Amino acid sequence: MKTIPVRSVPEELAERYEAEGWWTRDTLGDLLARGIAAAPGAQFRVHSSVRPWEGAFADVERTARRLAAGLRERGVGPGDVVVFQLPNWMEAAAVFWASAFLGAVVVPVVHFYGRRELGYIIDSVEPKVFVGAERFGRMEHQPDLCENVPVVGVVGRDFDDLLAGEPMPGVLETDPGAPVLIAFTSGTTSNPKGVVHSHRTLGFESRQLAGMYPPDRGPQLTAAPVGHFIGMLNAFLIPALDGKPINLADVWDPGQALELGRSDGLCVGGGAAYFMTSLLDHPGFTPEDARIIRYAGLGGSSVPAAVTTRLDRLGVTVYRSYGSTEHPSITRSMWTAPAEKRLYTDGDVMPGVEIRLASDGEILSRGPDLCLGYTDPELTAAVFDADGWYSTGDIGVVDADGYLTITDRKSDVIIRGGENISATEVEEVLLALPGIAEAAVVGVPDERLGERAAAVVRMLPAEPAPTLDAMRAHLEAAGLARQKWPEELHAVDDFPRTASGKIQKFLLRRDVAAHTG
Repeated sequence: MKTIPVRSVPEELAERYEAEGWWTRDTLGDLLARGIAAAPGAQFRVHSSVRPWEGAFADVERTARRLAAGLRERGVGPGDVVVFQLPNWMEAAAVFWASAFLGAVVVPVVHFYGRRELGYIIDSVEPKVFVGAERFGRMEHQPDLCENVPVVGVVGRDFDDLLAGEPMPGVLETDPGAPVLIAFTSGTTSNPKGVVHSHRTLGFESRQLAGMYPPDRGPQLTAAPVGHFIGMLNAFLIPALDGKPINLADVWDPGQALELGRSDGLCVGGGAAYFMTSLLDHPGFTPEDARIIRYAGLGGSSVPAAVTTRLDRLGVTVYRSYGSTEHPSITRSMWTAPAEKRLYTDGDVMPGVEIRLASDGEILSRGPDLCLGYTDPELTAAVFDADGWYSTGDIGVVDADGYLTITDRKSDVIIRGGENISATEVEEVLLALPGIAEAAVVGVPDERLGERAAAVVRMLPAEPAPTLDAMRAHLEAAGLARQKWPEELHAVDDFPRTASGKIQKFLLRRDVAAHTG
């Protein structure tokens, strides 16, 4: 097992976070155990056509503790790495909770990541345990990727073999400042970045998020993938700490969400703007269905003003926030804030968090929920300074009332429906397609998704440009996740360039947007 590198948090900051009570001695296992014990009968439901499930927190906890006992018998304990790639199923919660009780480092992987991404993640963290699904949609268990993993369980095949007869009591002791989660996210590099969080940073973030939510927001439906950082928090942590029901959907189907809102009173509380627009655009949506949304906390990608004002006209209370996997909650506008702040800014600074703007407008941040760095020390060194400031790569402005608005991104990343797409990664795969001399992938505005990806290619002399279908077939053969496939393809004779020959992507984005608009 590889050692997980972490950055040193300045002593002055650590002392302040502890003095303010933002960092505590609780581990993630401690927090979960107390929360579940306070509401053992809270409902847990999975709304799925292939693996539905219904029970209570206590039922899921028993499975999690039997799994913890079984893994402990196999030598798994504090600091060991547990990777899981599962849809929004009960077993995903059991793996996450079991890992917390053991003091293990859990690595959730979004279920639509393909062979390329999953193989990279497994090689990066060298897990002691891997839990996956036999199959779900296009995902299928690939045993060769797990050949060097000591403990493997596959839901739908042999997952239950990992469960001990009796549950493990209590929580294993571990350092609350130690890593507890590695969240892999696509970004400006071609491979996913492994973001390392500790018990303290994740505990603070969970309490921080829980405090943001309106008290009357209603029972929530979580369809965001639990392999994604914010989906995992909203599915497995915050409800358990608050004793609120957990309702999961393993696919996002706006029609199903509308039905569950009408029949069970479930609400969709926000996320990326795409979740909201797909509900509003569903042919079955009526103005009365606005009660299914009630509140819309938007973030995770660019939030078009057209979406916020459309929701506002329906009587939905919209509020926005800004953060990332690295620093999850930087700013937020409360549901009680003035409408012009909630609808058109990304909010003011969260308690405990500090921001400042660099000379070029880049946002620098630090706070109790800021991650410990990346699994790649070079990436950590590139974006964290000695005083604990994190360079977000985003450009923003702050108004006279302290409200931040994101105006641009320095990083070459496309955020499609809340999911990060590395342009570099897609470009590298495209360059393997015969006949392509150069390729660039850029984000163009999309009213539903925030952004969509567009591929722009320069062909070798006398070579015809590929069709969109041929490009997609190539990406599928290369094992690239479907969510990363460009939705447009343009051919150019040449790219706009700097004097040194580099492609000027800001001009390319403008040209493609004008062409498609």
